[in-house]
This record gives sequence, structure tokens and C-alpha cells, in this order.
Amino acid sequence: MLNVALPKGRLGEKVYDLFARAGYECPSILENSRKLIFENEEKGVRYFWVKPSDVAIYVERGAADIGVAGKDILLEYQPDVYELLDLKLGVCRMAVAAPKTFRDDPRKVLKVATKFKNIAMDYYAKQGRDIDIIHLNGSIEIAPILKLSDVIVDIVETGKTLKENDLEVLENVVPISARLIANKSAYKFNTEQIEALTESLAKMTERGNV
Repeated sequence: MLNVALPKGRLGEKVYDLFARAGYECPSILENSRKLIFENEEKGVRYFWVKPSDVAIYVERGAADIGVAGKDILLEYQPDVYELLDLKLGVCRMAVAAPKTFRDDPRKVLKVATKFKNIAMDYYAKQGRDIDIIHLNGSIEIAPILKLSDVIVDIVETGKTLKENDLEVLENVVPISARLIANKSAYKFNTEQIEALTESLAKMTERGNV
């Protein structure tokens, strides 16, 4: 039985739908209940819902054999897992954004508000730019408006929230999407089973059935 960690929310529902159409359905997961764990012995899978940012922890620690996590989580926390497949779901980008009137002065330390500290530090380190990281957990867009920061580094999907707050994208940092990941030990002992599932999911994504 493969233990599969799915991210709660809309993305998780899309991910489960992809698994189901790839031949790994579990009807009980669609029932309106408060259960968090669902099994289909015939298909050899056990699904459970967890907070999206926790998926990689469950997989890395072996509570889940495989799971689906955003590339942003993998880059930020760098869990010791195998990244097997880009599922091409939850497609967005990590970007630098600022007020439309902002002009960067390279002589000054750049104040960067973000909840993705490591991604931001790595991005600016490659540019040799001195920065001051301001770690926030929510409402990142308000930071430059209130002069807490010069710019923000955050996930951008449509850009609508930025526009509504008179912000604009200055630079794209990295593309983001949902990735299939595996626990290294589980992969070693269940290689055939995990590779078969990965191959089935890959066929679905290649067909554009996402």
C-alpha cells in the first residue's frame, strides 16, 4: 500500500483527479466526511490530506511514500526527497514586485519582504545585491505600500492582487508548479510500484489532461 500525501484545497482536488484518471481512484475520498485518510486496497493506495506546506515533511520523514508539493516549497525548505515529475498543475511564478514608482538604487541595501526567505536570498546572492530580508507570513503586498520594504518576493498567479495594490512585477525569479515527490527509502524499496504510478501520471500530463 502506497501512502500518498495530498495537499488540502483546490490544488489537492485537481491532483487527486489526476491520480484517479491515471488509474488510482479512491471513491471514498469524494464522500462528504471529516475523514483525513482514505484507502483503496485494490489499487494499493492510501491517500491522506495535509496542509500544502507540510507535504514535503510527511514525505521526507517517511510518513508518506510519495506526495505532491509546490516547487516553491521544495526550493524554500530543500527537503531530502526525490522530485519525480512536474504535474503541470498550480502553475504560477515566483516574482519580484514593487510599486510602479519604485526605482532601485544599487548603492542602498534593498529591503525585501517575503515569506520565501531562502529563495529570495539565493536569488539576490547570485546578483551580488545587498538585501535586508523582512520575513512576513501574509499580506505581503502591503509591505511596500506602508514603506516597510522596497520590494516583495512572492508567488504571482494572475497578477490581479498586485494591480489592485498598484504594484507591478519587476523580475521573474522561478516558475512554480506542483511536483510529485518520493521518500528516498520508500522509492528504493517500492521502485517498481512508484515508477508505474509516475509513468501513468506522466502520460496524463503529456496528453494535457490536467
